Amino acid sequence: MRTVLMPLAEGFEELEAVTVIDLLRRAGVEVVTAGLQPGRQALPVTASRGVVMVPDTALDAVLGDDFDMIVLPGGLPGAHHLRDDERVQAILKRHAAAGAYTAAICAAPVALAQAGLLAGKRATSYPGCIEKLAIADFRHSTEAVVVDGKIVTSRGPGTAMDFALTLIELLCGRAQRDQVETGLVRA
Repeated sequence: MRTVLMPLAEGFEELEAVTVIDLLRRAGVEVVTAGLQPGRQALPVTASRGVVMVPDTALDAVLGDDFDMIVLPGGLPGAHHLRDDERVQAILKRHAAAGAYTAAICAAPVALAQAGLLAGKRATSYPGCIEKLAIADFRHSTEAVVVDGKIVTSRGPGTAMDFALTLIELLCGRAQRDQVETGLVRA
């Protein structure tokens, strides 16, 4: 079974987190949500619009675990908390070095940039979040979802479903993506 870690920081974007969690789980992917509060106990995390979620675990409890993918939801100030958290930065660097996927939506690509993962890459984000950052050989895109090697980025809440379906395809294949998408009755 494929595994995904989604760190949840105070002020994350609800629509992006819940959409990705839901669709990945529909595809049979094990998604582990982890709160950033110190300690090994999962504590409630308040999202950008006031929705309160209880993560599956605390980030400290899974720091040494390996995952097939790390997915960062956007939202403010959540994306900045992800960018500034040394544990998140270490996990991103370790997983990227191991050849695992790292993915971020909306404002969260700032955390990928902080980890040095966007150098030489093409990526997208919420307008104004990464295009003016000083990133070596970086190419900004306005596409809904961008896949460049093992880095996956997306624009914002409105692209969350396309982002999640792309993640399913990368982890589980086109047939699994099509099966999940058909069940959503998008058209």
